[in-house]
Amino acid sequence: MSEDQTRAYLEELRWPNGAQCPFCTLHQVTKLNGKRPGFYQCNRCRKQFTVRTGSIFERSHVPLSKWLQAVHLLCASKKGMSALQVSRMLEVSYKTAWFLCHRIREAMRSPGGLLTGTVEVDETYVGGKEKNAQRGRSTRKKTPLVAVIQRNGKVRTQVVRSVSAANLMRVLKENVDVESTLMTDDFMSYRHVDEVFYQHEAVVHSKKEYARGNVHVNNCESFFALLKRGLMGSFHHVSRKHLGRYSNEFAFRWDTRKITDAERVEAALRLAEGKRLMYCDLTNGETAKAQAN
Repeated sequence: MSEDQTRAYLEELRWPNGAQCPFCTLHQVTKLNGKRPGFYQCNRCRKQFTVRTGSIFERSHVPLSKWLQAVHLLCASKKGMSALQVSRMLEVSYKTAWFLCHRIREAMRSPGGLLTGTVEVDETYVGGKEKNAQRGRSTRKKTPLVAVIQRNGKVRTQVVRSVSAANLMRVLKENVDVESTLMTDDFMSYRHVDEVFYQHEAVVHSKKEYARGNVHVNNCESFFALLKRGLMGSFHHVSRKHLGRYSNEFAFRWDTRKITDAERVEAALRLAEGKRLMYCDLTNGETAKAQAN
């Protein structure tokens, strides 16, 4: 697509009923014909805007046509795509590609809402190999990640400082309806979740039990396997600071796995509004505090 075609496509996707002011939500706007294509002015607040305003594209000097290509690459790559590969394919600098990819991952972040029905919960540790370190939950330098998956539904992920009962309960309360049936393993931090949620069933991994009829966390295990293969094969190393955003990318592709790549791209673009991400947020440590809690 040309730049004009891409702009028209994004405008139609964002404003199906005509251009709308992102500042006061008024539809009565005037298109400015001049040297700056794609500019509008609101008839009420008199502010000027484009389809980039108030979205992940705002204040970016990267052409919209390259933005659209980048969104397609991240949506169509099952195990993700490194910023280095994106920089080669789009012919932009590595720094630009890295920032661009993180802004797209920010758009892929779940809009919220509670999971219902039968919900699986599990946790894993993400990180490199540690010499002479014990396996499992006792590792010290790896990053704990919790996944909450609704059967035949969506997945939510969250980085936590530790897999304590308090942290896991907080994640569950933020993401799962109390009328849901929880499926977990026999980790002791899940002992008291049945005091809050409607029902709790646990598969006993310590006794080599991985499924008991409908009781299992196999969807969580599948998601973690896909996530780790992607992190190892495409990215090689992901810091704790940015793990939450990478896991959001994999969660988005999991949620949209039953639709086509083109439909997945549209779904990501529809989420781009209202999710501005600043470069300083990625580099000064503030984002890490918000995600790790």
